[in-house]
Amino acid sequence: MTKTCYFLRLGLVDYGEAFRLQRSIAAARERGLLPDLLVTLQHPPVVTLGRRANRLNILAPDEQLLREGITVHQSSRGGDVTYHGPGQLVGYPILALRGLGMGASRYVHTLEQVIMDVLGDLGIESQQDPGYVGVWVGDEKIAAIGVAISGGITTHGFALNVDPNLSHFGLINPCGITDRGVTSISRLLGRQIEVPEVVPLIEKHFGRRFGLSMAACPPHELARAGIELPLDPGSAVL
Repeated sequence: MTKTCYFLRLGLVDYGEAFRLQRSIAAARERGLLPDLLVTLQHPPVVTLGRRANRLNILAPDEQLLREGITVHQSSRGGDVTYHGPGQLVGYPILALRGLGMGASRYVHTLEQVIMDVLGDLGIESQQDPGYVGVWVGDEKIAAIGVAISGGITTHGFALNVDPNLSHFGLINPCGITDRGVTSISRLLGRQIEVPEVVPLIEKHFGRRFGLSMAACPPHELARAGIELPLDPGSAVL
Protein backbone atom coordinates (compact mmCIF):
# COMPACT_ATOMS: atom_id res chain seq x y z
CA MET A 1 0.00 0.00 0.00
CA THR A 2 1.32 3.46 -0.92
CA LYS A 3 2.13 5.61 2.08
CA THR A 4 0.49 8.99 2.50
CA CYS A 5 2.47 12.23 2.61
CA TYR A 6 0.64 15.38 3.59
CA PHE A 7 1.46 18.66 1.89
CA LEU A 8 1.14 21.98 3.67
CA ARG A 9 1.18 25.13 1.52
CA LEU A 10 2.14 28.29 3.39
CA GLY A 11 2.86 31.80 2.18
CA LEU A 12 5.60 34.15 3.39
CA VAL A 13 6.98 32.85 6.71
CA ASP A 14 9.82 34.23 8.83
CA TYR A 15 12.81 31.88 8.80
CA GLY A 16 12.87 31.48 12.57
CA GLU A 17 9.13 30.72 12.66
CA ALA A 18 9.54 28.14 9.90
CA PHE A 19 12.39 26.49 11.79
CA ARG A 20 10.25 26.18 14.91
CA LEU A 21 7.43 24.74 12.80
CA GLN A 22 9.79 22.16 11.30
CA ARG A 23 10.98 21.08 14.72
CA SER A 24 7.40 20.66 15.94
CA ILE A 25 6.38 18.61 12.92
CA ALA A 26 9.56 16.49 13.11
CA ALA A 27 8.88 15.70 16.78
CA ALA A 28 5.31 14.72 15.91
CA ARG A 29 6.53 12.58 13.01
CA GLU A 30 9.03 10.80 15.24
CA ARG A 31 6.25 10.01 17.74
CA GLY A 32 4.00 8.71 14.97
CA LEU A 33 1.43 11.49 15.37
CA LEU A 34 1.74 12.55 11.72
CA PRO A 35 2.69 10.83 8.47
CA ASP A 36 5.43 12.21 6.26
CA LEU A 37 4.80 15.86 5.38
CA LEU A 38 6.06 18.36 2.81
CA VAL A 39 5.89 22.06 3.75
CA THR A 40 6.22 24.62 0.95
CA LEU A 41 6.60 28.34 1.61
CA GLN A 42 8.60 31.50 0.94
CA HIS A 43 10.83 33.49 3.27
CA PRO A 44 11.40 37.22 3.67
CA PRO A 45 14.99 38.09 2.59
CA VAL A 46 17.39 36.10 4.77
CA VAL A 47 20.94 34.75 4.62
CA THR A 48 21.39 31.44 6.40
CA LEU A 49 24.57 29.73 7.54
CA GLY A 50 24.78 25.95 7.53
CA ARG A 51 26.69 23.88 10.05
CA ARG A 52 29.92 24.13 8.04
CA ALA A 53 29.45 27.70 6.87
CA ASN A 54 32.32 30.15 6.54
CA ARG A 55 30.99 33.57 7.49
CA LEU A 56 33.49 35.12 5.07
CA ASN A 57 31.17 33.90 2.32
CA ILE A 58 28.84 36.74 3.33
CA LEU A 59 30.38 39.44 1.16
CA ALA A 60 28.18 42.39 2.14
CA PRO A 61 28.80 44.34 5.36
CA ASP A 62 26.10 44.25 8.03
CA GLU A 63 25.06 47.80 7.17
CA GLN A 64 24.29 46.85 3.58
CA LEU A 65 22.31 43.80 4.62
CA LEU A 66 20.30 46.01 6.95
CA ARG A 67 19.58 48.48 4.14
CA GLU A 68 18.42 45.63 1.91
CA GLY A 69 16.17 44.29 4.66
CA ILE A 70 18.11 41.02 4.86
CA THR A 71 18.49 39.21 8.18
CA VAL A 72 21.10 36.55 9.02
CA HIS A 73 20.29 33.24 10.72
CA GLN A 74 22.38 30.31 11.86
CA SER A 75 20.84 27.08 10.60
CA SER A 76 21.13 23.42 11.60
CA ARG A 77 21.19 22.22 7.98
CA GLY A 78 24.28 21.04 6.18
CA GLY A 79 26.15 23.21 3.72
CA ASP A 80 27.52 26.73 3.68
CA VAL A 81 25.91 30.13 3.14
CA THR A 82 22.71 30.54 1.16
CA TYR A 83 20.02 33.13 0.47
CA HIS A 84 16.24 32.88 0.67
CA GLY A 85 13.75 35.51 -0.38
CA PRO A 86 10.33 36.13 -1.93
CA GLY A 87 10.01 34.47 -5.31
CA GLN A 88 11.95 31.41 -4.16
CA LEU A 89 10.02 28.21 -3.51
CA VAL A 90 11.35 26.62 -0.32
CA GLY A 91 10.43 23.03 0.48
CA TYR A 92 10.84 21.40 3.88
CA PRO A 93 10.18 17.64 3.69
CA ILE A 94 9.67 16.06 7.12
CA LEU A 95 10.17 12.39 6.30
CA ALA A 96 10.97 9.19 8.17
CA LEU A 97 13.76 7.95 5.91
CA ARG A 98 13.85 4.41 7.29
CA GLY A 99 10.26 3.92 6.27
CA LEU A 100 11.24 4.91 2.74
CA GLY A 101 14.27 2.62 2.72
CA MET A 102 16.60 5.54 2.02
CA GLY A 103 19.90 6.80 3.30
CA ALA A 104 21.06 10.42 3.26
CA SER A 105 22.83 10.35 -0.10
CA ARG A 106 19.94 8.77 -1.98
CA TYR A 107 17.54 11.17 -0.29
CA VAL A 108 19.47 14.25 -1.45
CA HIS A 109 19.81 12.94 -5.00
CA THR A 110 16.09 12.16 -5.10
CA LEU A 111 15.31 15.76 -4.11
CA GLU A 112 17.51 16.88 -7.00
CA GLN A 113 15.58 14.59 -9.36
CA VAL A 114 12.24 16.00 -8.16
CA ILE A 115 13.37 19.50 -9.04
CA MET A 116 14.76 18.40 -12.40
CA ASP A 117 11.40 16.78 -13.20
CA VAL A 118 9.59 20.04 -12.36
CA LEU A 119 11.96 22.05 -14.54
CA GLY A 120 11.46 19.55 -17.36
CA ASP A 121 7.70 20.12 -17.19
CA LEU A 122 8.43 23.83 -17.67
CA GLY A 123 10.68 23.20 -20.66
CA ILE A 124 13.98 23.75 -18.84
CA GLU A 125 16.79 21.23 -19.20
CA SER A 126 18.79 20.89 -15.99
CA GLN A 127 21.33 18.55 -14.49
CA GLN A 128 23.06 17.34 -11.36
CA ASP A 129 26.75 17.98 -10.85
CA PRO A 130 28.87 15.28 -9.18
CA GLY A 131 31.01 17.98 -7.56
CA TYR A 132 28.20 20.07 -6.08
CA VAL A 133 24.87 19.39 -4.39
CA GLY A 134 21.92 21.12 -6.06
CA VAL A 135 20.40 21.50 -9.51
CA TRP A 136 22.14 23.33 -12.34
CA VAL A 137 21.35 24.83 -15.73
CA GLY A 138 24.73 24.95 -17.38
CA ASP A 139 27.07 26.64 -14.93
CA GLU A 140 24.26 28.41 -13.07
CA LYS A 141 22.55 27.04 -9.97
CA ILE A 142 18.77 27.11 -9.99
CA ALA A 143 18.11 25.10 -6.81
CA ALA A 144 20.05 24.67 -3.59
CA ILE A 145 19.69 21.72 -1.23
CA GLY A 146 20.69 21.54 2.42
CA VAL A 147 19.25 18.97 4.79
CA ALA A 148 19.46 17.73 8.35
CA ILE A 149 18.59 14.25 9.61
CA SER A 150 18.06 13.50 13.28
CA GLY A 151 16.55 10.31 14.66
CA GLY A 152 15.92 9.23 11.07
CA ILE A 153 13.65 12.27 10.47
CA THR A 154 14.56 14.87 7.84
CA THR A 155 14.31 18.64 8.20
CA HIS A 156 15.31 21.59 5.98
CA GLY A 157 15.33 20.72 2.29
CA PHE A 158 15.46 22.63 -1.00
CA ALA A 159 15.13 26.14 -2.41
CA LEU A 160 14.10 26.54 -6.05
CA ASN A 161 14.60 29.94 -7.68
CA VAL A 162 11.29 30.75 -9.35
CA ASP A 163 11.47 34.55 -9.55
CA PRO A 164 13.61 35.89 -6.67
CA ASN A 165 15.73 39.05 -6.61
CA LEU A 166 18.84 37.53 -8.17
CA SER A 167 20.95 40.55 -7.25
CA HIS A 168 20.75 39.48 -3.60
CA PHE A 169 22.82 36.40 -4.42
CA GLY A 170 25.67 38.78 -5.23
CA LEU A 171 25.86 39.64 -1.53
CA ILE A 172 27.19 36.14 -0.75
CA ASN A 173 29.20 33.31 -2.23
CA PRO A 174 26.21 30.99 -2.62
CA CYS A 175 26.99 27.64 -0.97
CA GLY A 176 30.60 28.83 -0.82
CA ILE A 177 30.94 28.62 -4.63
CA THR A 178 32.80 31.52 -6.23
CA ASP A 179 33.10 30.57 -9.90
CA ARG A 180 29.51 29.90 -10.94
CA GLY A 181 26.32 31.91 -11.29
CA VAL A 182 22.71 31.70 -10.15
CA THR A 183 19.58 31.74 -12.29
CA SER A 184 15.81 31.39 -11.99
CA ILE A 185 12.85 29.89 -13.82
CA SER A 186 11.51 33.32 -14.80
CA ARG A 187 14.88 34.43 -16.15
CA LEU A 188 15.30 31.30 -18.24
CA LEU A 189 11.75 31.41 -19.64
CA GLY A 190 11.82 35.15 -20.23
CA ARG A 191 8.53 35.70 -18.43
CA GLN A 192 7.38 36.05 -14.85
CA ILE A 193 6.43 32.83 -13.10
CA GLU A 194 4.79 32.91 -9.67
CA VAL A 195 5.69 30.49 -6.90
CA PRO A 196 2.10 29.14 -6.51
CA GLU A 197 2.25 27.99 -10.15
CA VAL A 198 5.17 25.70 -9.36
CA VAL A 199 4.01 24.25 -6.02
CA PRO A 200 1.62 21.63 -7.52
CA LEU A 201 4.40 20.42 -9.83
CA ILE A 202 6.71 19.97 -6.85
CA GLU A 203 4.04 17.98 -5.01
CA LYS A 204 3.32 15.79 -8.04
CA HIS A 205 6.92 14.82 -8.70
CA PHE A 206 7.78 14.59 -5.00
CA GLY A 207 5.09 11.96 -4.55
CA ARG A 208 6.17 10.07 -7.66
CA ARG A 209 9.88 10.02 -6.88
CA PHE A 210 9.43 9.06 -3.24
CA GLY A 211 6.57 6.63 -3.89
CA LEU A 212 4.14 8.59 -1.72
CA SER A 213 0.48 9.48 -2.11
CA MET A 214 0.20 13.26 -1.67
CA ALA A 215 -2.77 14.73 0.20
CA ALA A 216 -3.56 18.14 1.67
CA CYS A 217 -2.84 18.22 5.40
CA PRO A 218 -6.13 18.38 7.36
CA PRO A 219 -5.96 21.19 9.96
CA HIS A 220 -7.36 18.90 12.66
CA GLU A 221 -4.39 16.55 12.20
CA LEU A 222 -1.99 19.38 13.03
CA ALA A 223 -4.12 20.40 16.00
CA ARG A 224 -4.22 16.82 17.27
CA ALA A 225 -0.42 16.75 17.12
CA GLY A 226 -0.24 20.04 19.05
CA ILE A 227 1.18 22.02 16.12
CA GLU A 228 0.30 25.68 15.63
CA LEU A 229 0.92 27.36 12.30
CA PRO A 230 2.71 30.73 12.21
CA LEU A 231 0.32 33.52 13.09
CA ASP A 232 1.95 36.28 11.07
CA PRO A 233 -0.58 37.64 8.53
CA GLY A 234 2.10 37.30 5.86
CA SER A 235 2.17 33.55 6.35
CA ALA A 236 -1.38 32.88 5.22
CA VAL A 237 -1.98 29.56 3.52
CA LEU A 238 -1.85 29.86 -0.27
